[in-house]
Amino acid sequence: MLCDICGKNPATVHLTEIIDEQMNELHLCEDCARNKSAAMEQQFGLSDLLAGMADFGKPSAAEKEEAVNAKCPACGLTYADFKKVGRLGCGECYNAFRGYLAPLLKRIHGSNQHIGKNPSKVKTSSRMYKKKANLEDLRNQLQQAIQKEAFEEAARLRDMIKEIERKKES
Repeated sequence: MLCDICGKNPATVHLTEIIDEQMNELHLCEDCARNKSAAMEQQFGLSDLLAGMADFGKPSAAEKEEAVNAKCPACGLTYADFKKVGRLGCGECYNAFRGYLAPLLKRIHGSNQHIGKNPSKVKTSSRMYKKKANLEDLRNQLQQAIQKEAFEEAARLRDMIKEIERKKES
């Protein structure tokens, strides 16, 4: 069998592409397969990245079952569909899939809390914003410490939060 692309060399690589739910089988020589592979790497999509990242944490069988059944009440998008497409259907999807999105966003961005950027000219609001972000971060750390039953750490974080809030009020 000859290569489907160049038609000259014997096909040694057999590739099945699925594009827009249409299956296409390609029989390629090594050179054409190498070129095709380079082109495919450039087209690596966000949905593939999200799907890979979503499966990163080896969920238990119960979590897998729960994820399969998760569905947005507003638009009807399932979590499985989100993993395939890489896009949420509506704003309510963020709430419906919150438990699955939070760890995913944390792995991708390093945090699941958006901090953004501030203009360098605005110094006072920038400091206030950083304090607010720090306070939210401390609250998240407190929740994690409570879940891990690290009560000494939780007490320390609680005291830090109270101190920041006290300074903020005065």
